[in-house]
Amino acid sequence: MRIAVFDTKRYDRSGLEEAAGKFGYELTFFEDRLNHNTVPLVAGHDVVCPFVNDRLDRAVLEQMAKLDVRHVALRCAGFNGVDIVAAAELGIAVTRVPAYSPEAVAEHVFALLLTLVRKTHRAYQRVREGNFSLDGLVGFNLHGRTFGVIGAGKIGVAAMNIAKGFGCRVLAYDRYPSAERAAQIGCEFVDIDTLLAQSDIISLHAPLTAETHHLINATALAKMKHGSVIINTSRGGLIDTKALIKSLKTGQLAGVGLDVYEYEEGVFFEDLSHQALKDDMLARLTTFPNVMITSHQGFLTDEALAAIAHTVMENIADYQNGQPLVNAVKPGA
Repeated sequence: MRIAVFDTKRYDRSGLEEAAGKFGYELTFFEDRLNHNTVPLVAGHDVVCPFVNDRLDRAVLEQMAKLDVRHVALRCAGFNGVDIVAAAELGIAVTRVPAYSPEAVAEHVFALLLTLVRKTHRAYQRVREGNFSLDGLVGFNLHGRTFGVIGAGKIGVAAMNIAKGFGCRVLAYDRYPSAERAAQIGCEFVDIDTLLAQSDIISLHAPLTAETHHLINATALAKMKHGSVIINTSRGGLIDTKALIKSLKTGQLAGVGLDVYEYEEGVFFEDLSHQALKDDMLARLTTFPNVMITSHQGFLTDEALAAIAHTVMENIADYQNGQPLVNAVKPGA
């Protein structure tokens, strides 16, 4: 079984190679993203393994089908870069990694949050410059605050459990609220307007769909508490970036932590330090002292990388052996 692995970096490869070795699979690594220009590279392979910013639209999938590639084994949870309907029509199976290490992403939520509310990023720079003043570094306690989670899946639940440990009141909004889950975690499932109005901190953990695109828009931001904080470690398109910048300028938001960004493709995961940012909105966001941006690294732990690689290879093995694809993505997902 030959697998073409796209959009790879050095940190990807060791875990994937180790996992593939257990199954006897051969990997070909490409640093390029899979898209219209690079799809010819899949020739001679049985499976493609794309990442979050690869683009597999109908035209790309049709080319893959002509090259007899019938399995897309995503190594991420998100699948908005794949035309799922076209894949089904072409007989191409699509699998994903729905849960690799929920704790890895949830813990990154609090890395961003604590940096923002205690201003440690600013304190770090001051001390390096010999400035030990505390002026302007007043933060706030998490204990006693209301922590709202939009999307109560595995990562959302992990974030809520951490928030409970900090002594937060926890609110959750989900399409499928669960009284049992609420009792287990000690959270309250509420409608989204209640969550927006009452939360001091809002953490996004919803998938990106047509329904959730720009879920956090100007209307939603206006409903939030003045001086609240929003953290997004899920998908960039959940937030309307233009509206977000306006809320930061007016002071409606006290802080924003982004591990994902609406237009991150071609920017995140790349070293662009030798050139000016071409994205004016991203450049503007980097100027705010109360905005923390990381480059989609919530998944980047040893444990998560190993879990991702193992699940990818298990998905491929199930497909190869004609077993049910427990992590399949189908139309309507």
